[in-house]
Amino acid sequence: MGLSPRANPDAGKTARHFDYEREAHGLADSLPDLLLNALRVAVTVAHGLHGRRRSGPGETFWQFRQYHSGDAARLIDWRRSASSDHLYVREREWEAAHTVWLWPDLSPSMDFKSHLSNTTKRERALVLTLAASELLVRGGERVAILGLTRPSASRNTTTKLAESLAVHEDVGGSRDSLPPGRRLNRFSGVILVSDFLDPVDVIGARLRELAADGVSGHLIQVLDPAEETLPYEGRTEFVGVEGSERWVADRVETLRDDYAARMQAHRAALETLASTLGWSFLLHRTDRSAAEPLLALIARLQSNSRFAGGVSR
Repeated sequence: MGLSPRANPDAGKTARHFDYEREAHGLADSLPDLLLNALRVAVTVAHGLHGRRRSGPGETFWQFRQYHSGDAARLIDWRRSASSDHLYVREREWEAAHTVWLWPDLSPSMDFKSHLSNTTKRERALVLTLAASELLVRGGERVAILGLTRPSASRNTTTKLAESLAVHEDVGGSRDSLPPGRRLNRFSGVILVSDFLDPVDVIGARLRELAADGVSGHLIQVLDPAEETLPYEGRTEFVGVEGSERWVADRVETLRDDYAARMQAHRAALETLASTLGWSFLLHRTDRSAAEPLLALIARLQSNSRFAGGVSR
């Protein structure tokens, strides 16, 4: 499942280092396009989307309103009231103690793109992550990249997340195929975007760590259509994109049915894993619109009581 039908000549550590450096520069160069694409998708999905904009405990000023009988005297804003014949109360915007942690898989397997798609899995994962960030921030949630940034709900959060991903493209575990292991607050949520082609037991061990305190989660599996259908004919060479594996199939079409069965079994195991954790699971193919999984994700966020207050129409 980690094999790619494309040429990948052996290279030493130095050559791989320069490959990664070029890819990092490539992401930085494409950042404006990726960000604009993400914002465009977010606008498409969230037409009419608004924040919670309600009064409550918090630190962010919302509005002044006239004093009503029953309001505590300590809430009166005497400076504002001095310029009027009425007493005014200074209201703060309600802020829930909730953070949504996002994680896009940027491992080498995500660089795959077949002739059936116009984008790599990696690019689509970034667009989905940034678009989800934009939607959540508009809904009043704090968001962050798991293992990379601190939670924020400012208006330029999505741009800052994109910049952080570009700067840290090849730092630490940013190219790992599994999300960082963290113990998250029980009020947190996670959205993980990956091809999830590692062994399910390995994936499960990491997800259980993230979900240990009842954290809510959503998995978006991003696959190239060729990974679903194995559309190749004749003698085909498969080369490992995350290692040195190499395998040649003389008549690859004869493997199609068995391959499809294994992919279906792998996905069924992922769905079972997500269900066991109380998480949701979505499948997305890169030849489809990026708006599709976001629409489905928003519907699931709205049905989750811990998200419903933040993402609304």
